[in-house]
Amino acid sequence: MRYYIKAARLRTLPLSVSGIIVGGIVGLQDYMKSLHGATYQLQFSDILNNPIFWLAILTTIGFQVLSNFANDYGDGIKGTDQDRTGEARMVSSGKISPSQMKYVMVLTAVITFVIALLLIYTSFGKEYFLYSLVFLCLGVASIVAAIKYTVGNDAYGYSGYGDVFVFIFFGLLAVIGTYFLFTKQLHFTIFLPAFTIGLLSTAVLNLNNMRDRVNDAKSGKRTLVVKIGAEFAKFYHYYLIGASFLFALLYTAIKFTSSFQFLFLIAYIPLIKHLFFVVNNKDEAMLDGELKKVALSTFLFAILFGLGQVL
Repeated sequence: MRYYIKAARLRTLPLSVSGIIVGGIVGLQDYMKSLHGATYQLQFSDILNNPIFWLAILTTIGFQVLSNFANDYGDGIKGTDQDRTGEARMVSSGKISPSQMKYVMVLTAVITFVIALLLIYTSFGKEYFLYSLVFLCLGVASIVAAIKYTVGNDAYGYSGYGDVFVFIFFGLLAVIGTYFLFTKQLHFTIFLPAFTIGLLSTAVLNLNNMRDRVNDAKSGKRTLVVKIGAEFAKFYHYYLIGASFLFALLYTAIKFTSSFQFLFLIAYIPLIKHLFFVVNNKDEAMLDGELKKVALSTFLFAILFGLGQVL
């Protein structure tokens, strides 16, 4: 069991739920204001007692664990993880056989899909059938995307498209999709924090690919970092974090009601220190320790951003 827990990579879960926290709190806030008036102040109890919020969290955790299992399986059977930096993967190390991992992937996909169905029904019921159908398709697409990142001959993670999919699923779909589950409508401002979460999540992937650049190139994994080279990957990394900050700042300026909304700035203190580390780094293996910092900073941003909305 401990090998499956390692393969699930629990440290990646805070990053995966960051978009749900942001989209959920903003969506719930707008929904409650539509019920009680524009002056209504969101309460912590509104969040804690809302089943849509927690079902969305569980669904996203399921998709993330499935993606981690699939990544372990796909890289393991292709030999990509043989000389990897960082913690060992379970399939490549022989702790879990490929057939066992495939079984757990199917089981995780089924459980997650059931939770997603419950989420869709709780949000839309029988009244919004078309919305239910759209989100059902998005759920299936999420399962396919989680598996196809490294599994199969046309795995998009091996072709340099991982960044695009992370931006879409961790950022746009997580934030905007969760917002829509509450409000049943969209407002252009929700795209701004969605961009922020998407860019920070992509920065985590880019950092991972910078660390693994040499090994990925040897094993034929053509990530974006392998394609553009180490130096351009650094500039790309600066852009991702810098742009994420600007989008968050723009959203706060447009929706400003309280100085508490600037609490998210605290999350960028470790990110600024991180950027200085990347600038001066000469050994890509040393970037492994920075992965947790960026992922947890993204989670901290989501918490502080949401807290700013409540306060």
